[in-house]
Amino acid sequence: MKEPVLVSGAAGFIGMHVARRLLADGYDVVGLDNLNAYYDPHLKQARIAQLETFANFKFVRTDIAERQSMAEVFAAYRFPAVVHLAAQAGVRHSLIDPHAYVDANLTGFLNVLEGCRHAGCRHLVYASSSSVYGANTRVPFRASDNVDHPLSLYGATKKANELMAHAYAHLFALPATGLRFFTVYGPWGRPDMAMWLFTEAILEGRPIKLFNNGHMRRDFTYIDDAVEAVVRLVGRPPAPNPAWSGNAPDPATSLAPWQVYNVGNSQPVEVTEVVRLIEEAIGKPALRELLPMQPGDVAQTCADASDLERAVGFRPNTPIGEGVRRFVEWLLRFRQK
Repeated sequence: MKEPVLVSGAAGFIGMHVARRLLADGYDVVGLDNLNAYYDPHLKQARIAQLETFANFKFVRTDIAERQSMAEVFAAYRFPAVVHLAAQAGVRHSLIDPHAYVDANLTGFLNVLEGCRHAGCRHLVYASSSSVYGANTRVPFRASDNVDHPLSLYGATKKANELMAHAYAHLFALPATGLRFFTVYGPWGRPDMAMWLFTEAILEGRPIKLFNNGHMRRDFTYIDDAVEAVVRLVGRPPAPNPAWSGNAPDPATSLAPWQVYNVGNSQPVEVTEVVRLIEEAIGKPALRELLPMQPGDVAQTCADASDLERAVGFRPNTPIGEGVRRFVEWLLRFRQK
């Protein structure tokens, strides 16, 4: 394999889909993951099995927080591009196990940055999150908005990733693009997220938990749209913004080769509507348990993805009804295996 692309978190939801698309497009891909037990490792292994059907794929099992092993991976290959999607995910879990977020999202990200720096990587694309918007209430959220008030440790680590990437872009001219993903869902999704939890609960006759009494609004983004954004950006490293000024700094760009984008559908949907669509796809009503807002949650998310569209000529646009139908059809098949 000559100059493969590295996809960290390749056994994860977005990571598997990105790796599969790159492989199908003819890239050689090294997929890296630790297959941890945050959720069912068998699902992660099944995702890797999907990737191993490609001859141009190589899987490396290691933890991004392990400094020596990460240095060895970067030394073994000349990655022209790195798509860093490995992380400890989940807002609520960060209240339970905060150290896991520091290990994976801070120490692990530093190891990726150091690897990119010393191996001559020409573009680092990394996952940020809509959680960085925290206490912001003006919607849609713009990449140029100030994001200094996170409401969860998870969101704080993702904001820190953007800052760390900027420092390396400035100090070492490492081109870095951060992607603030908004509630990505679809086939091969995460079982700890609402779409999967709701669908399984309805299928099994259990009540679904609707926080904020079901009035949460989320910018649900279909996985194929998120992947399209990533793949289009891989070959487009950011250039310094010559109009950037420290007197009125634009938080989304820089004099360094660094930029952040929103990756969202720009059409927030109330969670109760998602439940209705799942009920319709399954043909069975849901039992509902109304609960108060949870710590770390926000009432609404909505992405302004116009910067992304200007950069790559694409913005997420899959209708929620179509995306829910595809997800439910996939989960029904997956449960039968």
